[in-house]
Amino acid sequence: MPEVRLENVTKKYGKIVAVENVSLQVHDKEYFSLIGPSGCGKTTLLRLIAGLVQPSEGKIFIKNKLVTNIPPENREIGFVFQTYALFPHMDVWNNVTYGPRVKAWDKEKSNRIGDEMLEMVLLRDRLNAYPRELSGGMMQRVALARALAAGAKLLLLDEPLGALDAKIRFELRYDVRKLVKDLGLTAIHVTHDQSEAMAISDRIAVMKKGRILQVGTPQELYMKPQHIFVANFIGESNFLEGYVSKVAQKEITIELRGGILVQALDHKRKREEKVAVAVRPEILMIEKGKKRKENSIFGKIEKRRFEGTSIRYEIRLENGDLMVSVRPALIEKWLDVQEKVTVSFPIERTLIFTYPKKGLKEELALE
Repeated sequence: MPEVRLENVTKKYGKIVAVENVSLQVHDKEYFSLIGPSGCGKTTLLRLIAGLVQPSEGKIFIKNKLVTNIPPENREIGFVFQTYALFPHMDVWNNVTYGPRVKAWDKEKSNRIGDEMLEMVLLRDRLNAYPRELSGGMMQRVALARALAAGAKLLLLDEPLGALDAKIRFELRYDVRKLVKDLGLTAIHVTHDQSEAMAISDRIAVMKKGRILQVGTPQELYMKPQHIFVANFIGESNFLEGYVSKVAQKEITIELRGGILVQALDHKRKREEKVAVAVRPEILMIEKGKKRKENSIFGKIEKRRFEGTSIRYEIRLENGDLMVSVRPALIEKWLDVQEKVTVSFPIERTLIFTYPKKGLKEELALE
């Protein structure tokens, strides 16, 4: 099964750099996702791997074979588009068996593969239906079956669930992963949906402005983000600015605006270094009244929003900063707007980043 490797790959369109000096390795039989905001270069990177566009610089390997200048049809890949790209004049059967026919496989083999693929995606009873007669989920499954029927060992998926409604998308993403794993394929999945990538991926690459910021498992990206943008794009974070006022053996003290002191586990910082403190909304505790405790700050609730399973509070801190706390709606007693509260967060879950030269707003921007 294929391993994919990119070495210093760059793609330019005139003065626009769509992908910049990307080096990446996708392991054999891995379900790998590329995520990032719109225009970050993730689809361009997928098309480079597919051979649909040529890199301006760098090398691309599939199964340790240099394929940079090899056409798509000779790369043993299956490409599934967001728009499905099914042939509207062909029924399901002819769509799925198109690849084997083009490759001039004998009729018996083509029919056997067509039967197996349609059985696998649970569409054996719709083989005579045309794309216009199918639901979005069915068309997506046909597109997958067509890609696999041609003998693809590497499956490239470009926003494959983006055109589906939320409930179908939620269910189908697990079906796609199971299919890939059952067949022992390597899959590279492009999406802008963080929850989708987190749910189905073995590893994820987070992209911004044509560059890969971090590659890791879903747990690594969430628990140990190495970049401010990743900390906010994977999940959500509150950010506070401050300076390191004390460095101890295992922890540091940061002075925020207004002289508020908080601690974090980080011994590599220097005194008076400017840092950004990141706290996840779901670990930010919120209690009525003023309470003195670890990493606690006083404030007042400005907004409260019911979001189904959770309540989202926006709290204006006593120093003027704003923090968000997300609490379980069915477990905790709701607090009122204008309520004076104490917010607190554990030292071991507090993330510290070097303050960006261009400022937080620029670093967190999606474009």
